[in-house]
Amino acid sequence: MNAAAAMQAPVAPPREPSDAKPIPNTGRRAAARLRLSIPAKIVTIYATTRCVLLDLSRSGAQVGIQTPLDVGDPVFLRFVDYEVFATVKRRSEGANGLEFEGLLEEEMVLHARRYAETFEDAKRRALMDDVRAWVNGARRY
Repeated sequence: MNAAAAMQAPVAPPREPSDAKPIPNTGRRAAARLRLSIPAKIVTIYATTRCVLLDLSRSGAQVGIQTPLDVGDPVFLRFVDYEVFATVKRRSEGANGLEFEGLLEEEMVLHARRYAETFEDAKRRALMDDVRAWVNGARRY
């Protein structure tokens, strides 16, 4: 089964034509890496754990996770509107490198990039709203 077939959540409808350009492939990687910092979840046979999707490519991802998983562990990665099967290939302090069962569609990676761009803006707006409410006495911390 390829990674695209592993998706269970629907793909967001296509947006207006984007000015996003294809992700170039450089260096030794099988696929170009897109640096992100968005929430995700890792599902194993033991637990579902929140993590941060640090980078993403068509062939794999790096996640920041409080308790890294063991190399070789099979996992299910949930991010944005997607769910894909992967295997833990690298383990370091606070992070795991994952290899997907198959290549992701390029549109999936580009959709994650668009999500990351709007996610940061939404976090900033929410923080400003909280500060504004605190200044106006609407919230107490």
